[in-house]
Amino acid sequence: MIAGAALALAYPRFDLSALAWAALVPLLAAAVTLPPRSALGWGWLGGTVFFLALLRWLDYTFRLYSAIPWPLTWLPIAALAAYCGLYFGLVALGMAWITGRRGVTSGLVAAPLLWVSGEWLRGWLMGGFPWGLLGYSQYRVLPVIQVAELTGVYGVSFVIAAANAALAGFLVLPRRRALVGAGAAGCLVAAILLFGGARLAETTVEPRAPAASIALMQPSIEQALKWDAVHEADTLETYLALTRQAAAGHPDLVVWPETASPTVFRRDAGLRAVLGAITRRSGAAILVGSVDVSDIAPIRYYNSAFLVTGQGITGRYDKMHLVPFGEFVPLSGVIGFIRSWAEFIADLEPGSAPVVFSGPPAPFGVIICYEGIFPELVRAFVRGGARFMVNMTNDAWFGRTSGPRQHLAMYPLRAVEHRVAIARAANTGVSAFIEPTGRISRSAGLFTRGVLADRVPLRTVTTLYTRLGDWFAYACLAASAALVGWAWAGAPRHAE
Repeated sequence: MIAGAALALAYPRFDLSALAWAALVPLLAAAVTLPPRSALGWGWLGGTVFFLALLRWLDYTFRLYSAIPWPLTWLPIAALAAYCGLYFGLVALGMAWITGRRGVTSGLVAAPLLWVSGEWLRGWLMGGFPWGLLGYSQYRVLPVIQVAELTGVYGVSFVIAAANAALAGFLVLPRRRALVGAGAAGCLVAAILLFGGARLAETTVEPRAPAASIALMQPSIEQALKWDAVHEADTLETYLALTRQAAAGHPDLVVWPETASPTVFRRDAGLRAVLGAITRRSGAAILVGSVDVSDIAPIRYYNSAFLVTGQGITGRYDKMHLVPFGEFVPLSGVIGFIRSWAEFIADLEPGSAPVVFSGPPAPFGVIICYEGIFPELVRAFVRGGARFMVNMTNDAWFGRTSGPRQHLAMYPLRAVEHRVAIARAANTGVSAFIEPTGRISRSAGLFTRGVLADRVPLRTVTTLYTRLGDWFAYACLAASAALVGWAWAGAPRHAE
């Protein structure tokens, strides 16, 4: 429980990132000193506490936008936390089982390998929910996260888990053996920091490097008003006023947030004409987030992004990775009735493929809402030729909680993984520009209205992660399996 609560403090809104380097020590020490069943239970409990604390912002959404009375709003949150926390328990179980067969040292050595394996599985099974990965706790510590260009976020998680295992060694190993482990972990951390420092020095953007001028709109419209027909004219006028303000600076691209258009944009000839006139006068393309509706039966709804130039709509992308219980209901034939419980549950159709817009100003990809928390999905756009990335989102569902900030914290890792700049337009915040180093160069606060403009460098390199994807996570999975097999071949033991 202590480990879970302490680890949650390493993430927004507290951002005590240093805690992540020691918060797991009690859990890992318990895993190599308890029987497997007890280790599973305590690990599961610690993980559940962590996710309850981390995802507490969901209570705001349920209380405001669902028919579930408080405190029953915590039941679905607890269910999600227990599911995610189970992976902590499975890591502890694996460590305890390996310890019982091969000793405490082997159990601790297995910790970072099992941890990364668990994170990857959680991000893949049943559609995946890779929220709160250990590496995201360091999103502001630039020297640490630079290794992500080689390993993805999982390499950062590995280093932190290894440091925690080394510290746990001082509680469960003889002093000399603990010092050896601490030395090995210290060398690993030092290597990561040296690599990070060198890469930060090398990736300084040259003033004459190719860049694009981007203007982001943050309209700060309350979710309760966003789809209210009474406020449709006011909402539209807010968007058009911000669009004209942004276009006045003659950027290459103006970006609206996710599902910003209060009408079905593709069918709204009036709005398309107004935006077309703005693009022709300013020379700026406009990226519009809108719900779209199929033209033939059966009626299908999409969460889409449209690129508008002086020639009209020149590109379209439909969101591929929909939010379960937000944009669709899994197993809807069995539990479809829960749609009536909450107004935030939609029934959308996923897009079929990633789309790289040819520009202007240069080839770029669009990730909508929480698509950006899936490393492999962003990689698909970059491998398709995107030279910068745009994230359109609407975090108004989460109010002024830590949810929007936790969401933002994942994008610096996406930037580093591919050395690609990210421009993020959010309805109520946090809109931001993120450099290829992962540095958040400019941002707009929650529920502030305005335009955020900057120049973003265009991607010029292809990283190891772009080429090979989650190779490091796969290596950890293979190493974990090898450790389990090696342990299986040994006779049970209970002492080091």
